[in-house]
Amino acid sequence: MLCVRTAAINLTKITSQINLSKPASVFLRFNSQANCCRLLSVDVTRIDPRYMSSQAKKRCTDNMTVKKIGTHNGSFHCDEVLACFFLRQLPEYKDAEIIRTRDPSKLAECDIVVDVGGEFDPKKHRYDHHQRTFTESFHSLFPEKPWVTKLSSAGLVYVHFGRQLLAQLTQLKEDDRQLEVLFDKLYESFVEEVDAVDNGISQYDGEARYSVSSTLSARVGHLNPRWNSKSQDTEEGFRKAMKMVGEEFLDRLDFYQTSWLPARVVVEEAVKGRHQVDPSGEVLSFTQGGCPWKEHLFSLEKELKVETPIKFVLYPDQNGQWRVQCVPAGLNTFQNRLSLLEEWRGVRDEALSKLSGIKDCIFVHAGGFIGGNKTQEGALEMARRTLQAAARSNANGSS
Repeated sequence: MLCVRTAAINLTKITSQINLSKPASVFLRFNSQANCCRLLSVDVTRIDPRYMSSQAKKRCTDNMTVKKIGTHNGSFHCDEVLACFFLRQLPEYKDAEIIRTRDPSKLAECDIVVDVGGEFDPKKHRYDHHQRTFTESFHSLFPEKPWVTKLSSAGLVYVHFGRQLLAQLTQLKEDDRQLEVLFDKLYESFVEEVDAVDNGISQYDGEARYSVSSTLSARVGHLNPRWNSKSQDTEEGFRKAMKMVGEEFLDRLDFYQTSWLPARVVVEEAVKGRHQVDPSGEVLSFTQGGCPWKEHLFSLEKELKVETPIKFVLYPDQNGQWRVQCVPAGLNTFQNRLSLLEEWRGVRDEALSKLSGIKDCIFVHAGGFIGGNKTQEGALEMARRTLQAAARSNANGSS
């Protein structure tokens, strides 16, 4: 409680210092392990209308010249908006002026240029992707990464500055394994979509059954002036777009850091300790239900080089009873690596206990993908009997 009061006092102090005419965002992050909270002040846009124009202006102090980020003027798109947001979160560019122009002489004065200029050269901080010779993907620049979608300016900035960006926003070290996991996940689940949309890459071949008009890129596009509007000024829309994409990225980062990543840690511990649950190594057990495990399990099996695929997961339900759930063959399929015994399916309670010879059975779903028992030992025995039956079937040459 003292921590929350302290945070509130600090927030009051910070708020009193903010020019409310500028868009800003301040949020609290709670550290559950430390039972306390950390106050982070994140300026979602860091754009002052006075310092964003088509004119290359300078703000100088005695010892410093303000950095300049260059991008094109006119209609704006999600990729350069997101690229500018990424850069403005870094200490080096946090007070940078955004110059929106296509004038080569003005772009030449910028410290970094994104989505315009016809040049990709990280050494010179030029990150355009429109030139005919540009074919780069995450994989082509970093062969250890799997993504082959052509990069837009958002992806280019993320690939080159993403680790530094996440270290700044999460306080994790750049060489921290958890930061690398977040780095990959946020590209795969957020930035890659922006790259693909901007480069006109479809998710699939063939005619779409319906249109999707609510993507982040589409919502950015809607902030441009309408074709028949009296004013075609795009500066206000660009600021709104940068605020919107920034808030959405920060929200996604917060979810992955505070919910998705802790779930991965739980699953990794269960995978490493699986032989203590059953010598086969084919059964995991969680002490708490509700943990999203499927995506992490498939990833960790590869990362940890699990030779025998895991077949079952045990966990308690809300009533303190136990579930035994089959591991699916993949993320997007209802097929199981190994389903619970066919003769148990659709049978309940005492009838199931008598049929299986296992005490305290509750049910097995008619689809065979999940069952229940009053105890952890009973749920584990349901998994073991299924594994034993499968081993006998394989030994006899049955399918």
